[in-house]
Amino acid sequence: MTRHSVEPSAPGTLLLLGGRSDIGLEIAARMAPGRHVVLAARRSSDLDDETARVLAAGAGSVATAEFDADRVDTHEQFVADVVREHGPLDTAVLAFGILGDQTRAETDAAHAVAVVHTDYVAQVSMLTHLATVMRARGSGRLVVFSSVAGARVRRANYVYGSAKAGLDGFASGLADALHGSGVRLILARPGFVVGRMTEGMSPAPMSSTPGQVADAVVSALASRKDVVWIPGRLRPVFFVMRLLPRAVWRRMPR
Repeated sequence: MTRHSVEPSAPGTLLLLGGRSDIGLEIAARMAPGRHVVLAARRSSDLDDETARVLAAGAGSVATAEFDADRVDTHEQFVADVVREHGPLDTAVLAFGILGDQTRAETDAAHAVAVVHTDYVAQVSMLTHLATVMRARGSGRLVVFSSVAGARVRRANYVYGSAKAGLDGFASGLADALHGSGVRLILARPGFVVGRMTEGMSPAPMSSTPGQVADAVVSALASRKDVVWIPGRLRPVFFVMRLLPRAVWRRMPR
């Protein structure tokens, strides 16, 4: 792990899993002042720009850590190493994931499994290890990114959507299991986000930017709100969309 420091850290450690994520970095920048931040990603030695961005936002110190989300066999040791080297975790943001290629996934089972593994299985693994450590300490916050794609899975992106539906259910159940433990789970359900992951795609109605998603998440952390739709008007829209007949729903675009 590599560490860069400009001043002693103050608030608890922030762990960003997905150290290159547009949304994750926006959250880290907003939470940075006086805080020690750990940016975790593959090729962690190549996070100089991300490190500089978080330091410029006021972080007391920034470290990088090598992290491969798909190697679930390494997750338990990874969490133990981070806690040992950087102290107790105040907040962990799970901002890793892939969109995948829906057309390819419909005939390429290996690709379909890869999407579900990263967007669901790896998330379940990491959340379980983090929750175990935080529960033992009696405090901590977890930020999980579901999606409106999982609120009702559409034919147009059912592989990604099914992974998000599974993650949404797991995170909702985990949040209930953590009730009273001192550990909070914030479940974010953004719609289409205009960013690196969706580059080249036509924005859907009621799209958001990574900054807008980060604002909503940080606001939820401060307000004790545990489920946040981004933008908020998507919540009543999807309440209605769940009632659409299946014959209509299957023709809905991404």
